[in-house]
Amino acid sequence: MADLTERVAHQTGLDEAYRASLQQMLSLIRARHYSIRTEQSYIDWVTRFMRWCAGKSIAEVARTDVERYLSYLATERHVSASTQNTALNAMMFWLTQVLQRPHEEFAFRHAKRPRRLPTVLSRDETGRLLSQMEGIYALMAGLMYGTGMRLMECVRLRVMDVDFDYAQIVVRSGKGDKDRVVPLPEKYKTALHEQIMRCRSLHRADLKNEVGPVFLPDAVSREYPNAGNELRWQYVFMASKVSVDPRTGLTRRHHVHETTLQKAIRRATQAAVINKRVSSHTLRHSFATHLLEWGYDIRTVQALLGHSDVNTTMIYTHVLNKPGLVVRSPADEL
Repeated sequence: MADLTERVAHQTGLDEAYRASLQQMLSLIRARHYSIRTEQSYIDWVTRFMRWCAGKSIAEVARTDVERYLSYLATERHVSASTQNTALNAMMFWLTQVLQRPHEEFAFRHAKRPRRLPTVLSRDETGRLLSQMEGIYALMAGLMYGTGMRLMECVRLRVMDVDFDYAQIVVRSGKGDKDRVVPLPEKYKTALHEQIMRCRSLHRADLKNEVGPVFLPDAVSREYPNAGNELRWQYVFMASKVSVDPRTGLTRRHHVHETTLQKAIRRATQAAVINKRVSSHTLRHSFATHLLEWGYDIRTVQALLGHSDVNTTMIYTHVLNKPGLVVRSPADEL
């Protein structure tokens, strides 16, 4: 992954003022400890907007330019509502934090937000899918189904967040930067304990080889300088190789890349002959739906999923065809 500092410095087609503002934006993002994905996304969107405004100086860029660009994304590029919202957030950060302009409301054509039902696997399909997976990916997929964790929540799981005594996992900084507690499936306790033992061995080897400390969130590294070398802060699902951190230049061991798990799930879906559009998030959807099938109340499922609004969780009642009452098809009465 190329360092954005270098990429920004060598942007072609942008004048010096634009490049300087991108560099300033990058510094402000890192000072606020935004995730590397947010950093990349914001820089990419602002760079695209700058190219779209070709011929105008920064001083000439106005609110109407942002509004026209956002409308262009919806009407001509046909981006999704979430993509358009990311672009808006990126440009708002640039305008208010870098250019120090007052916060303004934008009037633009919003992308349509379609209401689609999530893909859910039956219990038989879930079992077939998981049976086709092996090793670390079988454990990760099993935990995603057994706990309702999102993809990155599972990938970023740290040793300290697994509590075997209380049979629970603490999900840190989930969507909305919220923590929550989910159950640790009895079925995966042994495999998860063995995985942590492998982590310990790998971590000891890294310390011996003077590999850099693991990445730490927010201000933890400043408050606890040596925490990155402690086992409890290591990722449960460590990468097989060390890599260079593009932000700090340190050689350290990160977590496994999420795309490797996604690919493993796709291969297992094909091997299990499941003719549904299955992704890693399908396991989370299936977790929620099966809990409702077993009679757990909607508020309990909401808490386990980390939803702020129960209406978000209510979509699973539609998957079950139970918006309030069980509906029986009249065809079954013939």
